[in-house]
Amino acid sequence: MAVSNNITACVTLLTLICAVPVIASGIWFASAQGDECARLARWPVAILGGLLLLTALAGFVGAYWNRRSLLAFYLFSMAALVVLLIALLVFAFAVTRGSGAYPVLGRAYDDYRLDGFSMWLRGYVSDDPGRWEKIKGCLAVSNTCKKLARQGSFVNAEQFYQSHLSPLQSGCCKPPSVCGFSYVSPTVWTAPARPAADPDCGLWSNDQGQLCYECESCKAGLLEALRDQWHKANIALVVATVCLVILYLIGCSAYKNAQAAAFFRHYK
Repeated sequence: MAVSNNITACVTLLTLICAVPVIASGIWFASAQGDECARLARWPVAILGGLLLLTALAGFVGAYWNRRSLLAFYLFSMAALVVLLIALLVFAFAVTRGSGAYPVLGRAYDDYRLDGFSMWLRGYVSDDPGRWEKIKGCLAVSNTCKKLARQGSFVNAEQFYQSHLSPLQSGCCKPPSVCGFSYVSPTVWTAPARPAADPDCGLWSNDQGQLCYECESCKAGLLEALRDQWHKANIALVVATVCLVILYLIGCSAYKNAQAAAFFRHYK
């Protein structure tokens, strides 16, 4: 009985440790300061990680002081939370599977369009005009394009074309390559006499407060940045989920052994 309780206590202690990456991922989503100007799932991941931490703490107390009610609560709640975490991961992989990036001949960077993303992500930037107005205002005052405009390494167009731009810089700080604009500086371009039949071509402005913030390519660049963010966080979340499932199964086994030992001792 004591051995099983010690095993359960060790398992719940490891579960406490495994909850930390989940909480860290949620806090990163919620409070990381960057140029994306948008966060998907700001608090659900952090809240889920916090619940995992509290549940594992209850399980540790129950195992260490042999409180069966707390152990039962730990096993039931942990099962529900792990299922929620797996569902969140499946949803994240489903909605971030497609990419709107496409290569451009003679360019080191990619251009972006909305068609390649999932319907859910496209709805995130298209269904609510007020949301995009807030994102656009944030982009206009951020360093996303200002930093690009200040770079002195782009002496000519060829050097700019061979640079590696971020999705937001490519989608929001310059016109789409298909428009055929002539390079003047990273954020100043000359329109051709007959621009391509792309709606974004007419939305480009050399006004540094407007640029291509109204373009579909800017929305696509934002989604690509968010998609990259989710893919980085998914690595930590997947590892934590696998560890939590293994620890949960070990905890169940130790709890059953403890129950069996208590039963036989009582019978004896």
